[in-house]
Amino acid sequence: MLTNITFANPEFFWLLLLLPLAVLWYFYKRREQVASLKMPTIKGFSGSGFLPRLKPFLFVLRLLALAAIITAMARPQTEDISTRTTTTKGIDIVMAIDVSSSMLARDLKPNRLAALKEVAGDFIKERPNDRIGLVAYAGEAYTKTPITSDKAIVLSALREITYGELNDGTAIGMGLATAVNRLKESKAVSKIIILLTDGVNNSGFIEPQTAADLAIEYGIKTYTIGLGSNGNALTPIAYNADGSFRYGMSKVEIDEPLLKDIAKVTGGKYFRATDNDKLEAIYEEINKLEKTDIEEFKYFRYEEKFRSWVLLAGGLLLLEWVLRNTVFRSFI
Repeated sequence: MLTNITFANPEFFWLLLLLPLAVLWYFYKRREQVASLKMPTIKGFSGSGFLPRLKPFLFVLRLLALAAIITAMARPQTEDISTRTTTTKGIDIVMAIDVSSSMLARDLKPNRLAALKEVAGDFIKERPNDRIGLVAYAGEAYTKTPITSDKAIVLSALREITYGELNDGTAIGMGLATAVNRLKESKAVSKIIILLTDGVNNSGFIEPQTAADLAIEYGIKTYTIGLGSNGNALTPIAYNADGSFRYGMSKVEIDEPLLKDIAKVTGGKYFRATDNDKLEAIYEEINKLEKTDIEEFKYFRYEEKFRSWVLLAGGLLLLEWVLRNTVFRSFI
């Protein structure tokens, strides 16, 4: 009866302290309630039976009835809770990813592009309430996935990003401008670009500063990430006869001043990822910086359970009255 039960007025349980007092009072007054008769012998009453000794049972029934009434006064009830969440601040995010040949460098494991795809995938999974799009760029840029709330589509498109889809090069301005174009019509409260590159701008017909100005005009914050270890890295430098890459040590060149300036003027932040752990930490920090506000509504439905306790108390009192006026009538 008490499974998953809460009490609206638990203060009434203090009245249960009266029950021990009632028991003490009962035993104190018991002798005064029973008449005494002095006789020289009780042999004639030896067969009177066990029933008179059960008289205190009536008092027990009355105490149980009182306890049930007190429980009913405490208003036992079951509680059913349903929740509904609403997103009060939506964020639209476009991830602009460099897919030039240098992204196959092996200073990150197994290479820069593969490491990025793994970390970016985890980032996408942790943004269930936001819309996300993908832009890939090398010597030029294109939209891999427009902004969408369907994370399965975004994750599938991310896995499909490979080197060789575009002419080689690093068109940072084109990548940023394409991302801005995907977000400029967005009605979201917050619009974010995460631009990642491992090189310097050497391709495309849009200057990075021009693309940054477009981001400012449309109120788009840009986080920039420079990817690559300090010094030299094992990087594709030529093709073998079978078409595979020939690797060699090459100097890591990242236009950090440019990336810092883009982040600063758009209200974002610049990061440098020199290994897998730092890359993962960067996306975790961005995830914390750009939080979506979630409002949760809870609905409570209560079902009163005091009626069963009232009926129980009534049944106990009725039983006590019936026994008092039938079975125990001769002994009262």
